[in-house]
Amino acid sequence: MATTRNATTHWEGSLFEGAGQVTLESSGSGTYDVSWASRAEEANGKTSPEELIAAAHSACFSMALSNGLAKAGTPPTSLDTSAEVDFVPGTGITEIRLRVRGSVEGMSNDDFVAAAEDAKANCPVSQALASVPSITLDAALA
Repeated sequence: MATTRNATTHWEGSLFEGAGQVTLESSGSGTYDVSWASRAEEANGKTSPEELIAAAHSACFSMALSNGLAKAGTPPTSLDTSAEVDFVPGTGITEIRLRVRGSVEGMSNDDFVAAAEDAKANCPVSQALASVPSITLDAALA
């Protein structure tokens, strides 16, 4: 059964002088200020579409890796994942860098890296972002 999640944005003004608020509607977990400056210059306490993509990608990847490890009989004790999303005005998202450190008993680093590569290739957010020119992964056991 499919699930649907939704968010809304209210924007006022022009791209460069205006600002908006993104609301995570499905979870009710908050409203976040967004502006062009937070996207292309300094964050100054506001978020950007790219930061939201980084959050979604790191969470999805962690879930996919956790599931893959558990299915292989080596569930993780913990996974710490970060995602960095590069945005170039006029070009778009040019690169995403995933980094994961895991604590998994009874698994070699090589097997962990292989599982992480599989998660990177198969998590739904990675697949949705397939048009990004470069998505790299730095994976290792902690």
